Amino acid sequence: MEVLNGWWDDYFWGAIIVVEVFIASLCLMILFGLIGAGAKLSSNRLAQRIASAYTVIFRGTPEILVILLLYYGSAITLTAIAQIFNPEIKFVDVPPFWAGTIAISLIVGSYATETFRGAFLGVNPGSIEAARALGMSTLQTFIYIRIPEMWRIALPPFGNHMLSLTKDTALISIIGLNETLFVAKQAITVTGKPFTMYIVVGIIYLGFSTIITLSVMGIEKFGNRTTVGTR
Repeated sequence: MEVLNGWWDDYFWGAIIVVEVFIASLCLMILFGLIGAGAKLSSNRLAQRIASAYTVIFRGTPEILVILLLYYGSAITLTAIAQIFNPEIKFVDVPPFWAGTIAISLIVGSYATETFRGAFLGVNPGSIEAARALGMSTLQTFIYIRIPEMWRIALPPFGNHMLSLTKDTALISIIGLNETLFVAKQAITVTGKPFTMYIVVGIIYLGFSTIITLSVMGIEKFGNRTTVGTR
């Protein structure tokens, strides 16, 4: 373990960046998934077609390619816009954190779109009719009836989406984000011990995945007890 001396701090801060990317991408993924599901379930044909194109494109394109295209494409676009106002600007750099976060959010969000769509379709129509009979508005029905029932259905596959987000954070190292895999690559160039350094990265990601899995299982058990208790 002496080979790891001097690298523990780097791995720690790399793991912190993984957590930050995960939290930010989780919020965006839920947003993209709900918007996509809402568009697919809407009566607007244009919205349906846009949502269908979104899921087909991002589910069918390699994840690394999406990250690279978004990173370099956004940099080129912002540079072109900036040069209109100031021709002396040579290049506008895009933070790898946000480029990677948005990219993996769009990718996993395309899968979440189908998960949320199926969950909304699985909501008991009787519950919605009962809410309307009690005088609830459409917004109240959505918040108090549709969302709780939808989440109980969507939670198991949603846990898989969370795991995908966690593992996809490692791909962002390709555009220079200083997370754990990027740290491992730097350590390998210095120590010449690739197996040891990658094992550390694997243990870190396994720890994150275990925490997410146990958390989802706990929420599922709580939701099931709540459902049984209300019957």
